[in-house]
Amino acid sequence: MNCTRFASILLLAAGTALAQAPAAPQADADKPAPPPVIKSFDLSAIDKTADPCTDFYQYACGNWVKSNPVPNDQTRWARSFSLLRERNRYLLWQELDAAAANPTSPLQKQFGDFYASCMDKGAVEKLGLTPLQPAFKKIAGLSDAKQLPTLMSQLENDGTPDGFFNFGVTQDDKDSSQQIAVVFQGGLSLPDRDYYIVDSPRFTGIRKQYMEHVTKMFVLAGDTPDQAAKEAAAVMEIETALAKPSTSRTDLREPENRYHIYKVVDFEKLAPSFEWSAYFKAVGIGHFDTLNVATPDFFKALSGLIPTEPLDSWKSYLRWHVLHGQATHLQKAIFDENFDFFGKTLAGQKEPTARWKQCSSLTDEALGEAVGQDWVKQNFPLAAKASMDKLVAALEKSLGDDIKTLPWMSDATKKAAEEKLAMIRNKIGYPEKWRDYSSIKVERGDLIGNLHRQTVYERNYDFAKLGKPVDEKEWGMTPPTVNAYYNPSFNDINFPAGILQPPFFDFKTDPAVNFGGIGVVIGHEMTHGFDDEGSKYDGKGNLREWQTAEDRKKFTERTDCVANEYSGFEAAPAQADTPAQKLNGKLTLGENTADNGGLRIAYMALLDTLAADGKTISEKTDGYSEAQRYFLGFAQVWCQNQTDQSSRQAALTDPHSPGRWRVNGSVQNFDEFGKAFSCTQGKPMYPASSCRVW
Repeated sequence: MNCTRFASILLLAAGTALAQAPAAPQADADKPAPPPVIKSFDLSAIDKTADPCTDFYQYACGNWVKSNPVPNDQTRWARSFSLLRERNRYLLWQELDAAAANPTSPLQKQFGDFYASCMDKGAVEKLGLTPLQPAFKKIAGLSDAKQLPTLMSQLENDGTPDGFFNFGVTQDDKDSSQQIAVVFQGGLSLPDRDYYIVDSPRFTGIRKQYMEHVTKMFVLAGDTPDQAAKEAAAVMEIETALAKPSTSRTDLREPENRYHIYKVVDFEKLAPSFEWSAYFKAVGIGHFDTLNVATPDFFKALSGLIPTEPLDSWKSYLRWHVLHGQATHLQKAIFDENFDFFGKTLAGQKEPTARWKQCSSLTDEALGEAVGQDWVKQNFPLAAKASMDKLVAALEKSLGDDIKTLPWMSDATKKAAEEKLAMIRNKIGYPEKWRDYSSIKVERGDLIGNLHRQTVYERNYDFAKLGKPVDEKEWGMTPPTVNAYYNPSFNDINFPAGILQPPFFDFKTDPAVNFGGIGVVIGHEMTHGFDDEGSKYDGKGNLREWQTAEDRKKFTERTDCVANEYSGFEAAPAQADTPAQKLNGKLTLGENTADNGGLRIAYMALLDTLAADGKTISEKTDGYSEAQRYFLGFAQVWCQNQTDQSSRQAALTDPHSPGRWRVNGSVQNFDEFGKAFSCTQGKPMYPASSCRVW
């Protein structure tokens, strides 16, 4: 488990990412076709029948939204993110396919064989459930609940998914130079705890469908229908019992809620039914006397559950997590059933994604810094990196200027904020030093085995950090990734080469569109260092208050304004038997704050850039002023369509707002937008009063 906390421009990493349909390498492989060219600025996307002062998102994106329904193999389709992902994945596929056919280096041989093993449907079908049998045999041998620590360590040492909880190494929130052990809640299969505990027709129906799905999966694994139904009931009972004491996603956004240092002996007193010392020793991590028990209530409840649940129920639960955790990589019958529930029912995806796409993504996830080395050589020239460095410097200056002029902040807090800004590290494109995957054994025809060995490698890589100096140059995303992130413990902003492409970043377009695209992305990530969560960490990445008490009070008043505003936005409309789904302004607060701040400081940087070139914000291109092109460029990043099921799921699990509200919510809080489009104050996009943090 990697417990690193970081905020991203689109999706978060492990544990808090938008739960979409699982990876789908069982789909038939289509012949890949080059994706279309992505325009940085698209006049045809604009709906000129809409009033930009009433609904700017509709104005900027209306025609694109109308003409681009969600493809059958997707749950969300976005003009910039989805199209660029398709392009990057196609370029990645070209590299992987060539390496699988004719590798020219040991590195290419490794990732080419990994990709080939994923593409080999015949081998997957022939092996069937054979790769899971060693885990099933170990689980069947469980004769006493006291053996659970040994059993779970054995499963993890084999690279097999198990359940219960997550364990790994992370930075100490209050001493970012140290890396400590951490244990975190887990053990659920549905996207969120609410799916188990909320009493509503929608969730009651989903729970019923989930039980039916688990039953069918156990039948496919060899159970009789009666036995399968019994096992499914046990799984639901245990997962529900684990969901109840789980800390909500919203509460987990508060760093204090996930930081509880225990001595190992005291942790064993808190949760005595599981021999933690035996487990820690058996998984092979180094010695430690204290650890962060991120969610104590969960482990206290787990300890009470272990001796009270029948042993056969625990066996069913563990068998389920082994089966469910690998279902997307097994034979077609199991894959199809898994996709029918998690893809179609939960997310609204009509058909699986083509196998070549998913095998390309899977290889990138498994061996990203091996695959990425060739990818960046072809797709991220040094000139692009140099230009990005200049853009980042321009945004840093703008944020510094913004801090100086904040009306609500005292001089003492301004000084501390400026010091933190000066300490932010910038990572552009790809790591300075590539990871070494040579110890991972990769065999053609053995997809599950390759995944197991890669999982053990990642686990051991994580464990080896315990007690070691923090590697400040480490990355949390692979180079082809279309995303970016800020890490509060590192106090760094990270921009993979994958997002530093058109339409976000284009040498050939005007500054207004570039600043509206990648400029806002940069400003977004910088602002994360000063949002409701990031502002609790100092420049060294330590959880420490650096605002004065009065400034923190004013800050909270302003973030409450943002949270309340976004809680009024609708994520999904009412259906015949389902009420409308509103956003959770507290869950999305950090991202909304970053969107609002990023839009403001990128605009300031644009003004400086134009002034340096002797230009003004009012000069026109294609009938739009530079100011208007800036806001249109920003908005068109977020043009999207999304299935209703995915929208509702995202409202519970995704800390990012939908595209409509990332656009309208941001521009209505920035007066310069109303001025750019000559709006009358009082219009929805130019209100008399608005929310502002940064």
